[in-house]
Amino acid sequence: MRTIAELMNLRDRKALVVGGAGGVGSAVCETLQEMGAVVGILDLKGGKTGLSFICDLKNEEATGEATEKAISEMGGVDILVHCAAYVGETKVPGWSVPFENQTTTAWNDAVTVNLTSAFVLARTCWKSLEKSGNGSIILFSSIYGMVAPNFGLYEGTSMINPAAYNASKGGLLQLMRYLATLFAPKIRVNAISPGGIVRNYPEAFTKRYEAKTPLGRLAVDEDLKGAVAYLASDLSEYVTGHNLIIDGGWTTW
Repeated sequence: MRTIAELMNLRDRKALVVGGAGGVGSAVCETLQEMGAVVGILDLKGGKTGLSFICDLKNEEATGEATEKAISEMGGVDILVHCAAYVGETKVPGWSVPFENQTTTAWNDAVTVNLTSAFVLARTCWKSLEKSGNGSIILFSSIYGMVAPNFGLYEGTSMINPAAYNASKGGLLQLMRYLATLFAPKIRVNAISPGGIVRNYPEAFTKRYEAKTPLGRLAVDEDLKGAVAYLASDLSEYVTGHNLIIDGGWTTW
């Protein structure tokens, strides 16, 4: 029987982290590197560490080309993590505005980045992951892919929870289930659904959110490291089609 240390060892495995330059993505990259993996970052901004592949996920052709380049330069992919997303703080017209002002242009762009790009990446990486023998895909969804927003949290603030964010994150969970059965038994596919993560939020929102969270606080990026370590490694060798919720108990109510 292997030890825990052996099961979580990612030495010589190659991980491609999509959206690896953001807060969540940085925690993902740090985790995988600490476990011994070679990490490539595919992001609009490029990456701070590891191999960097710049790509606009709104462009399907460019996404496919950048992914193929990453696979070639890295010598294959064993782990694919998708954590790129339009979020509430994303600054684009027609996005983080009242519902009646949310535009189909912003909707389409968000769905493309949050959901369609995950499909494109999985399709492009499929054969490389299959050859790996340790193939693992992790899709980052959200509690808002599972439950509706509590709009009372945002009263008196400028915060908005856009409709397309919720729809795309829900779609990611069903894509995860689809891929988990399609790619089995050679590739495992799972999701991580975080709750609210500490950012520069208004104090009123933070107090309301924490009051409704059993563990009494927002998450920090570090809270995601254990989930990533588990799903990326052989610690979860018999786990596929699972949504790992990291929300401090928010969805337990």
